[in-house]
Amino acid sequence: MGDLNPWGAPPPKSPPKTRVAGSESPPKTRVEGSKSALPVVLDLTGRLVVAVGGGPVSARRVRAFLDEGAVVRLVAPWVCEDLRDLAAAGRLDWVERDYVGPADLDGAWFAHTATGEPSVDREVAADAEALRVWCVDATDAAGTSASVAARADVTTPDGRVTVATYAAGDPGLAVTVRDGVEQALVSGTLDLRRTRTHGRRGWVALVGGGPGTDGLLTARGHELLASADVVVVDRLAPRAVVDRLPASVRVIDVGKTPGHHPVPQSRINDILVEEAQRGLGVVRLKGGDPYVLGRGGEERDACEAHGIRVEVVPGVTSAVSVPAAAGIPVTHRGVARGFTVVTGHEDISVLPTGGDHTLVLLMGVTQLARTTELLVRHGRSDDCPVAVVERGFAPDQRTTVGTVATIAELARERGVQAPAVVVVGDVVRLGPDWRTR
Repeated sequence: MGDLNPWGAPPPKSPPKTRVAGSESPPKTRVEGSKSALPVVLDLTGRLVVAVGGGPVSARRVRAFLDEGAVVRLVAPWVCEDLRDLAAAGRLDWVERDYVGPADLDGAWFAHTATGEPSVDREVAADAEALRVWCVDATDAAGTSASVAARADVTTPDGRVTVATYAAGDPGLAVTVRDGVEQALVSGTLDLRRTRTHGRRGWVALVGGGPGTDGLLTARGHELLASADVVVVDRLAPRAVVDRLPASVRVIDVGKTPGHHPVPQSRINDILVEEAQRGLGVVRLKGGDPYVLGRGGEERDACEAHGIRVEVVPGVTSAVSVPAAAGIPVTHRGVARGFTVVTGHEDISVLPTGGDHTLVLLMGVTQLARTTELLVRHGRSDDCPVAVVERGFAPDQRTTVGTVATIAELARERGVQAPAVVVVGDVVRLGPDWRTR
């Protein structure tokens, strides 16, 4: 559905009697200097829209018409590259000449003119008025009888929301207001939670929170948190975001610490299912990315087995972001061409052993001594560089560097603790801590 002004339902043959500024109906009382208008939504599916003019403004509007399912006839002697591509793809009918009069509007339900020539645009608008076809004159924001609202689409768990704003004769103001409302939705400032759940279908979103800092939570993650009734949170998720949630949002902490898993994974799966079956919106807020050693696949399977809608929102994985925070790239031209991510609990015997292949270990602190022994036994050089980055992106982030032969003892001496990411490979030499050790 489009959100073009001014009619909402398809007319039988001519536009309906809904009054719009500029029509012959008596005007309403209005503030001096403003233009009264009725914002409505149009269904353009299968309906002919005639666009006159081939420049960038026309291209932007034509693409919007096409996206809403309209049939577009374009009248212009020349077109910009975007319109030429659409014509070449067969998405519109390009009449390659100047506008010649009312015949070009034959069969149209809607018209748009943006030729850049005021006399031509006025002619198109006048012809459309005589034919009772609504026409947007993009060159005359104050005088046009129909307007395209400044629009943004935001996807919420309950469906797409179209934010459309109109400020008579002031498109800049309309865009500013639209952007403000869109940002409020995206950031979660505008709370979308419902107070009643009767008849509502529950949903679950598996949201990757990144390495724990608010700034690396995605915009989509913020949107979903703004709609959630329940948040099931991990220990390494961005807690500051959780702390700012309204008191009405129930927070269930299922965080694990090394060697201590108070809520087993099977119970976490059950919690997600039970809450969604009550008709609630549930965000499973996890550290890193749900699908990078995060058991997101298991949680999704459990929910979908009960017919629950699931959305997965990728997060910035700590396997890449935490080394980056320490100045260490996991790949670098001429140094490392690939990398492997494993947990510190896994058997690493089958992994590449050269320094030009980076090994990233998650949850690898407690087994670091055993891991380094296995690395040497299976072919890694004992002088291969190693970095352990604790508390990535936190104010007290710390990096310990050494070699495969020395890192376990160095980590013990410095009291290295989880959460930490271990990086093994020649890329460690590129970080500032290696150069200053």
